[in-house]
Amino acid sequence: MAQKPSIPKGTRDFNPEQVAKRNYIFSTIKSQFQTFGFQPIETPSFENSDTLMGKYGEEGDRLIFKILNSGDYLKGLDDSFYRNIFLVKVRINNGYDALVEFFKRNPEIAKSCDNEDYMSKELMTFDWFHNEDFLLLGFRKDYVLYKLTKVYFESNLGENGSLQEGIKSLFVKEAVERYLKNVSNKTTSKISEKALRYDLTVPFARYVVQHQNEIDFPFKRYQMQPVWRADRPQKGRFREFYQCDADVVGSDSLWQEVEFIQLYDNVFSALGLKGTTIKINNRKILSGIAEVIGASDKLIDFTVALDKLDKIGEEKVKEEMLGRGIPQNGIDKLQPLFSLSGTFEAQIESLKGILSTSDDGNKGIEELDFINNAISTLGLQTATLQLDVTLARGLNYYTGAIFEVSAPEGVKMGSIGGGGRYADLTGVFGLKNVSGVGISFGLDRIYLVLEELGLFPETIAKSTEVMFINFGDKEALFSLQAIKTLRESGINAELYPDKITNGKHMKKQMNYANKRNIPFVVLVGDEEMNNNLYTLKNMKSGEQSKVSLDEVIAKVK
Repeated sequence: MAQKPSIPKGTRDFNPEQVAKRNYIFSTIKSQFQTFGFQPIETPSFENSDTLMGKYGEEGDRLIFKILNSGDYLKGLDDSFYRNIFLVKVRINNGYDALVEFFKRNPEIAKSCDNEDYMSKELMTFDWFHNEDFLLLGFRKDYVLYKLTKVYFESNLGENGSLQEGIKSLFVKEAVERYLKNVSNKTTSKISEKALRYDLTVPFARYVVQHQNEIDFPFKRYQMQPVWRADRPQKGRFREFYQCDADVVGSDSLWQEVEFIQLYDNVFSALGLKGTTIKINNRKILSGIAEVIGASDKLIDFTVALDKLDKIGEEKVKEEMLGRGIPQNGIDKLQPLFSLSGTFEAQIESLKGILSTSDDGNKGIEELDFINNAISTLGLQTATLQLDVTLARGLNYYTGAIFEVSAPEGVKMGSIGGGGRYADLTGVFGLKNVSGVGISFGLDRIYLVLEELGLFPETIAKSTEVMFINFGDKEALFSLQAIKTLRESGINAELYPDKITNGKHMKKQMNYANKRNIPFVVLVGDEEMNNNLYTLKNMKSGEQSKVSLDEVIAKVK
């Protein structure tokens, strides 16, 4: 039985037209990268796992695609790891069954258990409780006693099986998860030592440290390569996709931020994507706000909630902040922030009042003010620079400016670009205090926006400009001599490979040219070869004429 063809979820095939459109975006971005003085580098599609793991937070680590080591290690794994998991589950289930039976057979003991110490002593009578499986799980006996007692006192014995379910949930879920966690590091090294890159930035940091003696700082690099994430596929979000990054490392200068704003503007203007908004914030502003409201120790909680302001609204954000442990009096101090509006300059003035007591906040205001003044003087072609104090992308990652670019109004799409300043990206690889700033373009989302707005030039998908009809071997050889000259003149030309036999297949060749939107077809027979002429047919108008090769070149160009 034939295998049904398929591709993994979150990946895509691209037809010739789509590839041509993607290449148009690539070449436009690449051209601007080079105009601004960035140099290209490439890094491997996969890195050592320890290069990537722990750099993106718990959620990011979960989305990293790991590569299995080669070799027949799975058999040994089955004989140890999975067998232990099975035995743990059996032991746990037996344990909770025994506990439930104990309570059912000794209701008087259960009823007299009015304190946790007494309950613990009774639980110690179970043989299974002293089994070495608990050592395998990494549980301490006092922890298990506490948890079991807690489950008992929070359940109603004999009603709807709540006690059984509570103990089963505790044992089977928590115990096995704990076992998995205890052995994960050791097992992972046996299974996988490499992983597909999650982004281009961490591999770039590794590259800088590894090649630091070959690099002239400040180092301006651009990189356009695919990355992989085990994410849930949806519109504009894929498991395999390209990133187009530009970074500068080895400079604290704010002129780099100014240039990146100009770079964004140049790229989107060159693509015809007018009306994009370049949002900017500063990590120091967010730190200052958290300090002012007395939530410096809850900076992450504060910003995660604040970042949702445009999605869930002011009241829901306040509720979430309360739920995350931010005090009400601190939230009350945020009121001016929720109503922050107006021009960039007006918002800066409001922030000065809100953050007057914060050194971090004032530093952030100074940096934003510098960038805005420079852009106001230099001007932008089609983009708008906007201050957004709720912007907190990559909070753990960035230490200064934060960027995010949104599509023109009316287009429902997430950010089409983003980036920011990081103070010590290379420090994790041993090279301390190397500041950098970088931005990224979301190729796939930019593609969807250009498609929705009809902004791809019509000539993008043009491949072959002239196709020669194949009447036979003699005519084909004559045609290929002309095709060689056309190609040398910069014209895309080809010969239909299969010749016409017994007067057939002429229509097939013409239909082929039409389906591929080839604008010109050339017919060469005995008459044309004898007179060194070519019958050139315009496939759009239907007009045809006998012309010289030079005239073919002139008409097609």
